[in-house]
Amino acid sequence: MKLVICEKPSVGAAVAAALGVTGRKDGYIEGNGYLISWCIGHLVQLSEAAAYGEQYKKWSYDSLPILPQEWQYTVATDKGKQFKILKDLMHRADVSEVVNACDAGREGELIFRFVYHQAGCKKPFTRLWISSMENEAIRSGFDNLKDGREYDALYHSALCRAKADWLIGINATRLFSCLYGKTLNVGRVQTPTLKMLVDRDAAITGFQKETYYHVRLTLPGAEAASAKICAADEASRLKAACEASAAVCTSLVKEKKTIAPPKLFDLTSLQREANRIYGYTAKQTLDLAQALYEKKLLTYPRTDSAFLTDDMGETATGIIKVLCEKLSFMEGADFSPEIAKVLNSKKVSDHHAIIPT
Repeated sequence: MKLVICEKPSVGAAVAAALGVTGRKDGYIEGNGYLISWCIGHLVQLSEAAAYGEQYKKWSYDSLPILPQEWQYTVATDKGKQFKILKDLMHRADVSEVVNACDAGREGELIFRFVYHQAGCKKPFTRLWISSMENEAIRSGFDNLKDGREYDALYHSALCRAKADWLIGINATRLFSCLYGKTLNVGRVQTPTLKMLVDRDAAITGFQKETYYHVRLTLPGAEAASAKICAADEASRLKAACEASAAVCTSLVKEKKTIAPPKLFDLTSLQREANRIYGYTAKQTLDLAQALYEKKLLTYPRTDSAFLTDDMGETATGIIKVLCEKLSFMEGADFSPEIAKVLNSKKVSDHHAIIPT
């Protein structure tokens, strides 16, 4: 029996449907040699500072810094029931293998490993690594499960991120809150970002207008202009020199340029375009893309690649054909997409570009 652990109930339901597992139980689904359950996000997390000693329960300057020697972990208070279900399933005698089916990325790896270690599980585990929630992609992923230990470096990267957030967030927040007598939240990401906003706002507020000049030649069918000139007398001398002379066009160059279409979307470029066109924040775009991914309409959104793998040519051609049928202005058009330009396995790390399914 294989125990499959997903990140969310909705993903668990999709995996169960793809594998033909229908026996619904309390907190999991059973059948066809599988037990499919889920984490409900971060079930286990790094413990709060108070777990490391009574002296840390109260915020004080003298107790800083807080530097755990042995890190402790806590089950989220509102998710204890689901953790117990997962722990019991992991220790069931008929379970021989655990499958990590959390999101195929750094945080998904961390969510699974925290639960696996907190439950004291020692059974071998494999990794489901997919970029689409379509049934065919899920089944293909289960046919090609990876050894879970191949992703140890990804887990250690996520663990390092979590500990860095904890150390900076806990210590810096307490430090500045104690120094200034009110709660001041400090974070590894939010504080440097806020600094950039403050600096930019200060530059706008403190902007000083400066007078500058352009000398322009108004010509039949054209216009020529100088660069910015700060000194009025210098601009006047140039203007006088031009008025006393005749302008002669010595050469005319015409160029035909070809502009390449934009690359496929990675998460950052998708967030940028969604903000430009719809005004969405980065988080809104990610949340919407994640929801579409879970509804099997988009591929995995947390990607930094703008290319597809070399073996996805047929998939891309099929999707383009479907999309062209939906666009009225493409009706009857003689269009042969240059698929090769978006295929490059060397530029795909964990996940390929975001595309519709």
